[in-house]
Amino acid sequence: MTLDWWTLGFQTVNVIILVWLLQRFFWRPVAAMIEQRRSAADKALTDAKAAQTEAATALADIATTRAGFGKERDAILAAAHATAETAGKAVLDAAAKDAKAHADAAAAAAQAEHEANQAAWTDRASALAVLIAGRLASRLQGPAVSTAFLDWLVSSIKAMPASSREAAAVDTGGIEALTAAPLAPAEQEQARSAIAAAFGAPLCMTFRNDPALVAGIELHGPHFALSNSWRADLAEILKTLQRAPGR
Repeated sequence: MTLDWWTLGFQTVNVIILVWLLQRFFWRPVAAMIEQRRSAADKALTDAKAAQTEAATALADIATTRAGFGKERDAILAAAHATAETAGKAVLDAAAKDAKAHADAAAAAAQAEHEANQAAWTDRASALAVLIAGRLASRLQGPAVSTAFLDWLVSSIKAMPASSREAAAVDTGGIEALTAAPLAPAEQEQARSAIAAAFGAPLCMTFRNDPALVAGIELHGPHFALSNSWRADLAEILKTLQRAPGR
């Protein structure tokens, strides 16, 4: 059996083009949306600080005007100034607290929305990338691919603890082999022989096809299962993307 290197090369080019298209036409609009949200939050903070500065300036103007009154009204102005100073400080403190509360709330809301949007877009992009990869992988079919998956399955069986292999081999419930496409009788016999040799004992094995595997061969028994397919690999890739740092 031989692998069609031209077909594999064309499929590799397709994947590279797809990644480029996703980067150019998908991630840039997302980044622009996130930057727009951040700019809106910065503007809200700037407006709040401007209001605080305006309140402080108005209080200073009032104090300057009162200081210019004549000496004959010093006693009245002193009392009025003391009262106004106290009231003005209370108003300024309240305004400052209110502005800070609004600024903090706006910043927290913007950050929360940014994180939620980023997480949502990341999840959608990851799922889309895995879906597209699955569709591309479904085109990689043929004897060479089947042989490769059978070899990987045999390696996984040999990596099992000896006690687990022995228990699976003697399980009276039998073992079901799942393949993406139906196997011809000769292919079934080849797979049966290789798997039995890996377990080190004859097996009661049945074959069933499941197109959802995309490609590969999996084993399912009453007490164990070996995932060995494009479906399992793509599912693991999606989990890894969703567990990536910063999520």
